[in-house]
Amino acid sequence: MTASPAAWLTVMTTTDSEDKAHALARSAVEARLAACAQISAPVASVYRWQNAIETSEEWQVLFKTTAERYDELEEHLQREHDYDTPEIIALPVIRGSARYLGWVTAETAPPAAL
Repeated sequence: MTASPAAWLTVMTTTDSEDKAHALARSAVEARLAACAQISAPVASVYRWQNAIETSEEWQVLFKTTAERYDELEEHLQREHDYDTPEIIALPVIRGSARYLGWVTAETAPPAAL
């Protein structure tokens, strides 16, 4: 039996300043590509970049959206982000409250559907 793809997603990215995190969050919500975005306090990121191990302070942004809006959200984040290769990872929402998921669906409806 083939599992159907999740209808809702949490999409994660990181950036190197609180102001940039707020700008990414606000622009995605304003564009109705995410119903909300949550910004986590600085996290320590350790990663390999251009053959060196780097450590940096970053802010994590979690966007709540629908699978239908993912491609546009990814394009938006690629365009608005200043990293060469931003982290953009979508995690499926397996279960959630019907009221909350209904709200996410309504808030991310494409403008033509309103």
